[in-house]
Amino acid sequence: MRKKLWISLALAFVIPGLLFTASCAKKAVEPEPAVAEDDAAAKAAAEKAAAEEAARKAKMDATELFLYEEIYFEFDKSDLLPESQEVLRRKAEFLKDNPDLMVIIEGHCDERGTNEYNLALGDRRASSAKAFLVNLGIAGSRLTCISYGEERPSDPGHNEAAWAKNRRDHFTID
Repeated sequence: MRKKLWISLALAFVIPGLLFTASCAKKAVEPEPAVAEDDAAAKAAAEKAAAEEAARKAKMDATELFLYEEIYFEFDKSDLLPESQEVLRRKAEFLKDNPDLMVIIEGHCDERGTNEYNLALGDRRASSAKAFLVNLGIAGSRLTCISYGEERPSDPGHNEAAWAKNRRDHFTID
């Protein structure tokens, strides 16, 4: 009987003790702020990458605009038209934002006139664009003029519309 009493007492104290210690066990808590910091860092890195990509795309768009926006001249003239001056102002801003670029200004003419005359006229047209850019603060050493005369037409047609497209200055990056 004593044995039963000891077993009963042991069970009476051991079982509640086990239940009490098992139910009060502390759970390990994962640190949430570290995850939040990682998420914030990843988000910041993604935003930075997106901003860099947008800046690269904007620079590429500005470069394409610089290269493909030409200036045009009237027949047998090298004077800059008001529209051409506006284009050159935009080109000057681009060149100020990109001080390491060297530029070639190509002077072109339509097919009318002799080869020698058109080469000279193309040179005058390129030089007038260069002088305008220099007056806007672009270093003349960054600008090179070349004349192609009538040799590289933009439009191979033989009418006034084609000739108007061929009387131009084209800009390339060296």
